Amino acid sequence: MLITTNAGAGHWHPLVPVAQALRASGHEVAFATSPLGCAALTALGFPCFPVGADETAEEAQSRREQAAALPGTESAAWNWVNLFARSWAARRLPDLVAICEEWEPAVLVREDMEFAGCIAAERYDVPHATIQVTAWRPWLRPHVAGVLNDLRETVGLPPDPKLAMLDRYLVVVTAPPSYCDPAFPLPETAHAVRHVAFDRSGDEALPAWMATLSDRPIVYATMGTAFNRVGEILSTVLEGLRDEPISLIVTTGRDQDPANFGPQPRHVQVERYVPQSLLFPHCDAVIIHGGSGTVLTALEHGLPMVIIPVSADQPDNARRCEHLGIAHLIAPKERTPKDIRDAVRAVLRDPSYRRNAERLREEMHVLPGPERVVGWLEQLASEHQPLLATL
Repeated sequence: MLITTNAGAGHWHPLVPVAQALRASGHEVAFATSPLGCAALTALGFPCFPVGADETAEEAQSRREQAAALPGTESAAWNWVNLFARSWAARRLPDLVAICEEWEPAVLVREDMEFAGCIAAERYDVPHATIQVTAWRPWLRPHVAGVLNDLRETVGLPPDPKLAMLDRYLVVVTAPPSYCDPAFPLPETAHAVRHVAFDRSGDEALPAWMATLSDRPIVYATMGTAFNRVGEILSTVLEGLRDEPISLIVTTGRDQDPANFGPQPRHVQVERYVPQSLLFPHCDAVIIHGGSGTVLTALEHGLPMVIIPVSADQPDNARRCEHLGIAHLIAPKERTPKDIRDAVRAVLRDPSYRRNAERLREEMHVLPGPERVVGWLEQLASEHQPLLATL
């Protein structure tokens, strides 16, 4: 089984539980991603093929500046075309074609924002599956159709105007059914499994100070790993909440020094990183950027959210969570200490936020786990036919 992914943790973390289930079932599993991304995966014991070239620092900075200058949906469309398709997929496709020819995977598994894998698989008639790690946004597909069809042509494949290849055989969805917006139906090959968070690569544990916290409500704040330096949001969170009657925990990301945020009162803790799978069971509410993995992990624990979206699929997730009554959305113009403070007070005081989140948690808990995906992939390998289902 070959698993293709973009290098960001938010892209490959959701794939690890499936990879572990495959390995436990006796299958040979290898990842393929950019050279820098391979290091973390090989540290977990998975073989990893380096494919394509990594972005230079200058390219990454230029890309962020161009995307940041565009509003909402335009920014997402720009990233789909210029980053995920024209840049990353184009760089990786030649290497992935060579790997499919030489390694001959029985099935290729890709995360939904990795576009080269399905093209390479179709070049060699390898059945392929998609694991949905970002929000379902079918309206963005027309933007990348031209670029992806150009890439198909380079390997001798016919045009695919509607991009049926993206969900041709199997799409694995980890969101609970009620979370999926009925206005944008999932494809007929979509199957649901329970979200399982992966965020521990070693012997990480809860900090010792967790045992000393008072009986105040515990609120956790993070802006993830890719957007943790945007707009001084974490500093604004600290300013807005340090005097509230809560225990506030903030993680900055491994690339930021908590000392840069200055001294804090005793009920405020600032750390580089604490695994959410360990921390969330103790929390009463979370402040997040709205990335899909973090949203689903919060729902896994029935937690109300304050969402401060920045880019990518975060605005879409934030709007959906607000609609479902499980989160308070902070718009870009509302990123003030007072607005954040008022939002946290609202989700802590109004029990409907927690009640709605717990309802979705119960939906998640009755879904099969990632081991069910193993059976689907085995079926794909033997039958080479789409797996049709109704969610």
